[in-house]
Amino acid sequence: MSMFSLFNKFSVKDGERDTFVAILLEAAESIKKLRECEIYLVSTTEDEANSVYVYEVWRDQNAHQASLTLEASQQLIKQAKSIITGIERINTLEVIGGKGIIQG
Repeated sequence: MSMFSLFNKFSVKDGERDTFVAILLEAAESIKKLRECEIYLVSTTEDEANSVYVYEVWRDQNAHQASLTLEASQQLIKQAKSIITGIERINTLEVIGGKGIIQG
């Protein structure tokens, strides 16, 4: 069974990366109990002071879309909008399996 995965790069205003990371980690906490979300990773790199990468794995694309409509998600999106300067979808992937993925 394949799953839906996203790998996105967010660009944020100067000096706002830590604020954006905190928002994303709050989002990760809010979806922790959603069984449809297998992985939600927030990453940064020293080479890009205004970039944050997010890798997500969901049961399917509909589960991901549904998560965006949750009240907690809507509130966090509202907070983040003012500091995001760009979003680049690096790739949409079909996850086949591997460590960290529960199949069944």
